[in-house]
Amino acid sequence: MNGKPGINALADHLFRHECGKLVSALTGIFGPEHLQLAEDVVQDSLVEAISHWSYEGAPDNPAAWLFRVAKNKAINIVNREKYKKRYVLETASAGQYGWTEPTPKHIFSRQQILDDQLRMIFTCCHPSISVDSQIALALKTLCGFSISEIARAFLTTEETLNKRLVRARQKIREARIPFEVPRGTELEGRVKAVLETIYLLFNEGYSASEGNDIIRHDLCEEAIRLAEIMERHPAIEDKSDVYALLALMQLNASRFNARQDKEGNLLTLAEQDRSLWDKDLIAKGISNLKKSIVGIYVSVYQVLATISAHHSTAPDLETTDWKSILSLYDSLVQLDSSPLVLLNRAIAKSKVTGAGPALAELDGLKDNLVLKEYHLYYSTRAELNMQLGQYSDALNSLETAVRLATLDAEKKLIRKRIGFCQEKMSQLQPTPEK
Repeated sequence: MNGKPGINALADHLFRHECGKLVSALTGIFGPEHLQLAEDVVQDSLVEAISHWSYEGAPDNPAAWLFRVAKNKAINIVNREKYKKRYVLETASAGQYGWTEPTPKHIFSRQQILDDQLRMIFTCCHPSISVDSQIALALKTLCGFSISEIARAFLTTEETLNKRLVRARQKIREARIPFEVPRGTELEGRVKAVLETIYLLFNEGYSASEGNDIIRHDLCEEAIRLAEIMERHPAIEDKSDVYALLALMQLNASRFNARQDKEGNLLTLAEQDRSLWDKDLIAKGISNLKKSIVGIYVSVYQVLATISAHHSTAPDLETTDWKSILSLYDSLVQLDSSPLVLLNRAIAKSKVTGAGPALAELDGLKDNLVLKEYHLYYSTRAELNMQLGQYSDALNSLETAVRLATLDAEKKLIRKRIGFCQEKMSQLQPTPEK
């Protein structure tokens, strides 16, 4: 691949797919307190690659070339006097970083990179770092996202995002957060925090917060990739929640291709062409769900994944096993009685008992502060109202929903339902006497 545009495209691809591996490996050398240094070395290596390849052409194995340059830069830094003293003093405790050589010549083996990525996941998701900063740090260091991309994904400014990252790195230094996979009882608690961060990342991609993109595929793909790193690593013995989260994300992601039509319009579950669902991804999700079942332990991820499995394997909306789904939501409420879970349970209930009882349950949630500002609460109420022929009430709810919705495609769908309601109301109006 020659030519500046081609080289830049190659560099972007490498940065996205290889930078997390490099930053993780270099953090193992410099220590987590020098995370910024590791990121700078990777950035410098990429700049050198672009410059060199623009004149000499890209090598046969660009990733290996980039890794070699980064390794050489790391060795040069370690050998400098101001880092050499710290490096030698800490050699005695180097085992915690997974390497024992006095120079970082063997740090880029495949297993070492995998180990370092897992250490980086736990470093980014340390409980002393705020949740927002955990996600931002994971996207920056592990996923190769730029500052502007992260800022856009989470609807904030680049300046605010930069400050968030600076605070996270500062917390790592001040709290002396180790670059390691915790052990024993601490590992169990930390795995939970890491999975929550990964799930938040996937959810932001699955239902983007604002703009024209309904799905941020890149966020979802990175969330699944991080979970796969957790799944493959032997340090985590109890992987039931890891398998369950993987299953949930894979099953939900299997329906991506059918969520929009060719014009980009949002499609409801009933409108989706199920032949477009990814059967291979569904099979992987079902397989991971089975692996997650250990003894009598049941987690939120397992219940959610089982619900998603019912949807993903049903031939159509009518033959979906709604009774089992409602029963699963009853179980889920025992583990998580959040407003969104209760809202989704009401939707399932409407399929089993009819719109009336489900609407009564939504009435009981109308004062909830979260749902008061959530457009799907009002659009759900509207659908139930319409099923009962209550088009005036439905119209009021839809007008609130369209005001609260942030996605352009969602607003368009709601406006379509508003038009349907108005048409029905006009049809029901008595004809004036002549």
